[in-house]
Amino acid sequence: MTTKDKAADPRHDELMTKMEETRKKWLAEEEEEGQDDTDRLLQEAINMAVSQGRGWAPGEKEEYMAKILDDDFIPPIFAENQEELEASGLAEAFSSLHYDDSPSVVALEFKKKGTDSFLNGKRNEAKNVQYFRDAVNHYYDAFAWAQKIEPLEHRQQNQKTETKPDETKMDKKEKEPTHDDAPEYTEKELDEFKSTIMGNAALAHMNLKNWGHVRDDSKKALDFNKENVKAWYRLAKAYQMLQCWEEAGDAIDSGLGVPNEAQNKDLLKLQKLLAEKIRKARVARQKREKRRAERVSKVKKLWKHCKEQSFQLGRVPLVGSVGDDDEDADDVAESRWHHHHPHTGQLPEPVSGASDWVWPCLFLYPSHSQSDFVKQFAESEMLAMRLAEIFPVVDGESNENSIPWDYDNEFQCDKLAIYFEINCPSEESIEKTKSGKPIVHPESVERLVDQGSTMRFYESSRALKGDEGPEMANLVTAVERKRLYQQRKIWKKKHGSLWHLPDPLDVVRVHPAMTLKGILSDPRMVVANFLVTLVVIPENHPVHEAYLKEHKCVGVLQPDEIA
Repeated sequence: MTTKDKAADPRHDELMTKMEETRKKWLAEEEEEGQDDTDRLLQEAINMAVSQGRGWAPGEKEEYMAKILDDDFIPPIFAENQEELEASGLAEAFSSLHYDDSPSVVALEFKKKGTDSFLNGKRNEAKNVQYFRDAVNHYYDAFAWAQKIEPLEHRQQNQKTETKPDETKMDKKEKEPTHDDAPEYTEKELDEFKSTIMGNAALAHMNLKNWGHVRDDSKKALDFNKENVKAWYRLAKAYQMLQCWEEAGDAIDSGLGVPNEAQNKDLLKLQKLLAEKIRKARVARQKREKRRAERVSKVKKLWKHCKEQSFQLGRVPLVGSVGDDDEDADDVAESRWHHHHPHTGQLPEPVSGASDWVWPCLFLYPSHSQSDFVKQFAESEMLAMRLAEIFPVVDGESNENSIPWDYDNEFQCDKLAIYFEINCPSEESIEKTKSGKPIVHPESVERLVDQGSTMRFYESSRALKGDEGPEMANLVTAVERKRLYQQRKIWKKKHGSLWHLPDPLDVVRVHPAMTLKGILSDPRMVVANFLVTLVVIPENHPVHEAYLKEHKCVGVLQPDEIA
């Protein structure tokens, strides 16, 4: 409101008169009381001015004060990103503070500002990077306004469809500003305009050495115009600096494939520079694909074999923490089943020229804190025969074996108790949420119910080992952490804490005369991580008694002829 408008407004005169009368009254009171009550007088003056000027609606002031005292409230002027600005509820209001000009005019203005800032940065002898940062911001603003431009074809189509405009639409059109001088774009021209803007943003980022942004902005430029050869070059350059050699080669090839650009000097120079690295990267990728195809074939054969023989497979989490900042991350081993362990990462496989299969097998000896890994344990092989190979007798009279850590000569085949743990309860006894998700402790074994889940589990484990490169390892880590987080959340909701552990696993004792196939065929046996695990303890060792106190033995598995 200007000074002239205020003078013409009778409410303004009335307000000033009341404020002057009140001021004189307060001065008189102050002289009588002889004390300074400035804060009270100021607050009352503000309240009267606000009430007279209708600044607050009833209760509005209290509501606003409660809002700004809320820890989650961020004043829009202090918002650091788009998400915070939208949370303030004033994103639309702030965007409306821009120009009344056509979006095409505003976009061109911002594009010119970006170009001016970029050229100032190139001319600046002090290498002030702020020029390039300003250029990036101006180009982003130009792109945002370019997104609001309506292509000429769309506008013409809309005009054709509006055969009977109603009065409301006509009123709206009369109120909308006209932009007769604003440039118009066809859809193709608009895409080229957007591509140029994002290509310029990528160029500004190149001067800032923000190679990730160069890659992303160049890709966006190419989304609008595949023939933007400058964007192809900048994308290839970004991949070079990010050491993504094969992707750089693909970008160079695509750029040289643009019409009339087969002899582009910049692209040919970059191609010659990176030729050997690109070749090696492509060869390495072909080898990875070949190994992956072989693994896929192996997993399919294994799943088919397990279905035919009624064998059960299981999995456990491949990570031990849900984030890098997990409070227990430093003390948590990623997983005892992880493929980083030297004896894991192998799949069961068929014996060439025979119908038999061999499995990796782990023998645990809790009495001596030792273990043995057998790379190939045939399904037709008897357990006693394998144990005899592991613990051979070197002196027939004393039954001494050659195991250096078995000081008391306790590991003799006829004096050993063999168990397998029941990793998974029966399907009927598993608790489930209302949505049908099983409630299991995050470190428990889960059945692999189909070929797809088996394939994903094995490929994830190989990716975590590094077979597919660091980016895929990071992606799989994120997926596994999300899965672990969901398991933890479900368990905590049911039991209150992760410290509430499930009961120790029940066990089944295995007769030494059992074959591996007989063990795998038992419906209580679930092979976790494709690794058959058996616990072996000397019969008369104190650890055996303690083990049975902790783990309930629910049965004995023995051949039919012995039973």
